[in-house]
Amino acid sequence: MATWCKEDRGLCIGLLVGALTVGSAMPHLFNALPILGAEAGIPPWRSVLLIASGSALLAALIGGIFVQAGPLHSLTAPFQPRYAWRALSDRALRLANFGYLGHMWELYAMWTWVPLFLLASYRAAGWGEVGARLAGFGSVAVGGLGCVLAGRMADRWGRTRIAALSLVVSGACALSAGLLFGSPGWLTVLCLVWGFAVVADSAQFSAAVSELSDHRYVGTALTMQTSLGFLLTLATIRLVPPLVERLGWEWAFVLLVLGPLFGIASMVRLRSLPEAVKMASGNR
Repeated sequence: MATWCKEDRGLCIGLLVGALTVGSAMPHLFNALPILGAEAGIPPWRSVLLIASGSALLAALIGGIFVQAGPLHSLTAPFQPRYAWRALSDRALRLANFGYLGHMWELYAMWTWVPLFLLASYRAAGWGEVGARLAGFGSVAVGGLGCVLAGRMADRWGRTRIAALSLVVSGACALSAGLLFGSPGWLTVLCLVWGFAVVADSAQFSAAVSELSDHRYVGTALTMQTSLGFLLTLATIRLVPPLVERLGWEWAFVLLVLGPLFGIASMVRLRSLPEAVKMASGNR
């Protein structure tokens, strides 16, 4: 995507991450509907895994046969493993990656546990479980729209501004979601807003890294960013269940607010750097 897009890079990578988001939501849809010979709420996990694996194989074939590097792709540079550490040693790249880490602190914990949070809330209020599972699907899938709209806005108004705004909204949702436990109607609305905002900034951190790094090593820089972010999710996904057990769902997501706060601070600092003009055609 980065090799095909320049002025609209935020939108293009937003489309890519948006597709990832909708794909991530699909198992929740399978869990809500009586498909593949199973009752609603009892997912046929073997069939789901086969469908997911088949889809990955199809995607690999599409990528291998039809996808090519664009005109912005530079000639292959010599392998430089030390360049990976520029993600943390270069100040602008470090702040872009810090913003991404703050975002990832929240994102996958939210995606993992909010569908179960909604299910528990619906049960507590005596509402149907199918509705809860559909709400869980919607809360994740709506992020696809968030990625596309945020990408469009970031190309015009700046990466750091849109990323910080997304972090403010998602952090506020994480802070207040527990207050609506047992009120499934309002909670569903909040979780849809949360799902929209929580991933809307994701593509903008990738776009920023692609613009701030040496064009010869964009792949290395993005790989380092993604590896650090997904490594961090191992901790936050594991943190939520003990909090639910000790404090209840009402307080389980408050800890996630630390990520948006850290990300916002990183975006504010990045915006003040002279290197920030490299992003979004000078819109920072």
